[in-house]
Amino acid sequence: MLSINNLTVAFGSYTLLDAISFHISAGEKIGLVGKNGSGKTTLMKIILGEEKPEGGRVEMSREQTIGYLPQIMRHNKRKSVIEEVKGSCPDAGPGEAEKILRGMGFLPDEMERPCNTFSQGWNMRVELAKILLAKPSLLLLDEPTNHLDIESIEWLEDYLKAYKGAVLVVSHDRKFLDGVTSRTIELMLGRLYDYKVPYSKYVELRSERLAQQMAAYENQQRMIAKTEDFIRAFRYKPTKSNQVQSRIKALAKLERIEVDETDNATLRIKFPPASRTGDVVYKCSGLSAGYPGKVVFTDANVEIKRGEKVAFVGRNGEGKTTLMRVIAGELEPLSGESKVGHNVDLGYFAQNQEDVLGPKDTVWSAVERICPAEMRSSLRDLLAQFLFRGEDIDKRVSVLSGGERARLGMARLMLQSHNVLALDEPTNHMDIKSKDILKQALQAFDGSLILVSHDRDFLDGLVDKIYEFRGGAVKEHLGGVRDFLWRLKIDTLRELERKDSDESVEETPQQQSFKSDYLKQRAKSKEEKKKSRRIEFLEKEISAREKKIKTIETMLSSPKEGDDIEEMTKEYFKLKKDLDALAEEWVSLGE
Repeated sequence: MLSINNLTVAFGSYTLLDAISFHISAGEKIGLVGKNGSGKTTLMKIILGEEKPEGGRVEMSREQTIGYLPQIMRHNKRKSVIEEVKGSCPDAGPGEAEKILRGMGFLPDEMERPCNTFSQGWNMRVELAKILLAKPSLLLLDEPTNHLDIESIEWLEDYLKAYKGAVLVVSHDRKFLDGVTSRTIELMLGRLYDYKVPYSKYVELRSERLAQQMAAYENQQRMIAKTEDFIRAFRYKPTKSNQVQSRIKALAKLERIEVDETDNATLRIKFPPASRTGDVVYKCSGLSAGYPGKVVFTDANVEIKRGEKVAFVGRNGEGKTTLMRVIAGELEPLSGESKVGHNVDLGYFAQNQEDVLGPKDTVWSAVERICPAEMRSSLRDLLAQFLFRGEDIDKRVSVLSGGERARLGMARLMLQSHNVLALDEPTNHMDIKSKDILKQALQAFDGSLILVSHDRDFLDGLVDKIYEFRGGAVKEHLGGVRDFLWRLKIDTLRELERKDSDESVEETPQQQSFKSDYLKQRAKSKEEKKKSRRIEFLEKEISAREKKIKTIETMLSSPKEGDDIEEMTKEYFKLKKDLDALAEEWVSLGE
């Protein structure tokens, strides 16, 4: 159906794809995997004909058609959803468009609404519906599950399994890949590795292959070393000359085992220390927010205190991003009060980084333009922490993958010291390893955190309070994500879609008890943090005085001419007295 032959893509001296070749057969379902920036999106665009390679070719018969869902798109359409979808494929059968839109999660009345009244995530569903309606020979899907709820993902999974055409899909959703694909192609450091198995089996086989390859390599290296030792030992002994020559020839003919180079580069993220804010970093009362012609939520009451790490969760389009934009000062509320706290320095990471980063910018210019003067000398080091090295910094933003844009947005965020971070879906395009590293950095961050995410694993152990957006209302849930899901009797955040919007929101006695326990635990935790900071301060003071005492003892044991022995003795006893008092307090706090 489609063949890729010796495809090469390079940016200057950097080779992104190095003479890769593979074939896609009719009806085949393939997962395309690799780290962010490994060339997955570039490969799709070359297949589509939007980009040209430096070498190689794509071969496909003329009657074949391609449908492409990109990671990033812009939506400014005034047509209704159903008009937009039907208009993209006039020859579709009756009811086909409605059937697909229902599968994508659209209610009948929502199909009649203009596209530009929906969020980015819902417009992504419109684009996906248009592609599925056209039924192309080959579907190219670049992270299609990023903006889908659990029911829509399951519907899409079933649809693609039954789809008669071929599918090449990029996704970080292991369960989705296992359900849809039967073959996995990995891109790593310019090379292509082809596994005729689904994703989970690929992970096992890849690990086994690399382990076997390394074992064979090490065995061969031991054999080579042993042979070379023999040659060195007996090279000049006539009685061994035949054996030496035989071994020299054997080494020359030996086919050396090469170990595949692996990409072990990882993010390094450490947020700067946060300055102290007021007790409340954000508060809104009776807040209503939305856009012209659409109120998204009403009468919201939210309070976020210093040091809290809070998640906004719920269905797409319910107002999570809307409230984030109100907090960031990008959107005026329709009614009610909204106030950012005293001494708050907010760092905002928008969900759509393409709206923040200029497409004509390079990686370097995107950060250099907003970089404080005192950090310019270390700017290259900062970019290297986010895996932008060498010629990477000259790449245009327009050619970056979704994951690379997310990393660049995070790098921009770290150019200044913020005490409150507001992050809207920061992990949407990140690979699993990068997500874990970001999570660890946020756990260590000593400021306040406001986070929009539907990723349970990412939020677990990171947030201590949740605001649920559902049916035009915002409800507070105290505790972490596991407590939240347990109380709702669901397993994942995506399953919020399955909860009826008119469910009672009255607190049960169990929830009231949980709230009381949580507030007690929070007060206890606050005291423990205060105690920990005091212990840390005392240890520094004790260490400083011990050093001064030691210095004076040295001076008193060997006084020099002009030294004021009396003054030094007074200072010595004062330091000893201070040290005893500090040590006593330190011991009492440690008990």
